[in-house]
Amino acid sequence: MTYSAKLACFAGCPERYALDEVIYRCRACGSLLDVEHDMDALAGRSAAGWMNLFDRRWMRTEWPYGSGVWGKKEWVYPDIADESVVSFAEGGSNLLWAERYGKSLGLDELWVKQCGNSHTGSFKDLGMTVLVSAVREMIRRGRPVRAIACASTGDTSAALAAYCAAADLPALVLLPRDKVSIAQLLQPLANGALVFSLDTDFDGCMKVVQALAEDGSIYLANSMNSLRIEGQKTVAIEIVQQLDWEVPDWIVVPGGNLGNVYALGKGLLAMQRLGLVSRLPRLCVAQAERANPLYRAFVAGFDSYAPITAQATLASAIQIGNPVSIQRAIRVLKATNGVVEQASEHELSDAVARADRTGMYNDPHTGVALAAVEKLVRAGTIGRKERVVVVSTAHGLKFTEFKRGYHLGALEGVTSEHANKPIELAPDVDAVRRAIDARIKA
Repeated sequence: MTYSAKLACFAGCPERYALDEVIYRCRACGSLLDVEHDMDALAGRSAAGWMNLFDRRWMRTEWPYGSGVWGKKEWVYPDIADESVVSFAEGGSNLLWAERYGKSLGLDELWVKQCGNSHTGSFKDLGMTVLVSAVREMIRRGRPVRAIACASTGDTSAALAAYCAAADLPALVLLPRDKVSIAQLLQPLANGALVFSLDTDFDGCMKVVQALAEDGSIYLANSMNSLRIEGQKTVAIEIVQQLDWEVPDWIVVPGGNLGNVYALGKGLLAMQRLGLVSRLPRLCVAQAERANPLYRAFVAGFDSYAPITAQATLASAIQIGNPVSIQRAIRVLKATNGVVEQASEHELSDAVARADRTGMYNDPHTGVALAAVEKLVRAGTIGRKERVVVVSTAHGLKFTEFKRGYHLGALEGVTSEHANKPIELAPDVDAVRRAIDARIKA
């Protein structure tokens, strides 16, 4: 069976473009593009056949199928040459049963999809393997691409730099000055990217990088690029696969530029259309209260949407006031009877600390999603018996300053109710014993 895909207008214009064309928006109406697969061809294999194929490839060594993304190549970029693929065996991350934390919230079954357990420490690897591989394919087919560029709040730049380094392609990174963690700044520097620290926020960086990409010689790697969505949508397929092809009741994901929630929805809808699942989970997008344009639109019944100026938030990667995938996100939320919740700085920080005390090590963006779950459980929106999956988007080790600030009680606007400070004592065994006895019951 021959499988194929093209770029199509998200708004429904009839134009179609090849996947190796340097284009991000419909030439007719300016809408974002979407990768459109030949679903009739994909339907030529049975649902059981796809499940068996994906299970057979799962985390194996046959190139490139051992990747959680490229193991689903036919659903991602069917006709790319295997030699163009750049992969770090991304995907296949742990679906953690957060038993103790879930029970503390009154949930029988809470799972955390740990997408931060990836090569560069975030879910952005899933989309970047597709995008950088696609650029290698473009160059192989004669497209004159000089470099790949992105605006970033940290994780996108790390993924772009790593995959470009492996592909021997120049990477250009635009970061908002003093608005990313030290780890997130060091990652692209270490991988040899050309890093620009601009005195603006993410939205300002986006304006600059889009202008740089106008002539086509510099390829745009941000989530308005629909190729990245194809890699990110495999998270939805993986979650269902790891639950033995059963659909959870809820998937909760932190949202900034909102490509991630659209990707989840796209993966779920494809599985439903091809018969791998018979129903859809409800999606929840969790936003920081200080960067909540989608939440505001949700409260208004999605009748209106207006960009905002995002305020500084500890969840810096989702500090975005004008998300490029807003309409995409609204579409999948409507399709899944989804909701949007928000979290204050105190709520997200304490949710991280509570979950960490049960053995996890969460980043602040996952904290936004965890806080949303806590609020939805208290409100009765999520029931005790419902199976909930939280998508953890990055590794907590990228946010050491956040952790340190919380446990030292130094985060502005946050009361550190679960702070755990080191106990400083003289090197005296009796003093240590007294401290133990004071804190741990016999």
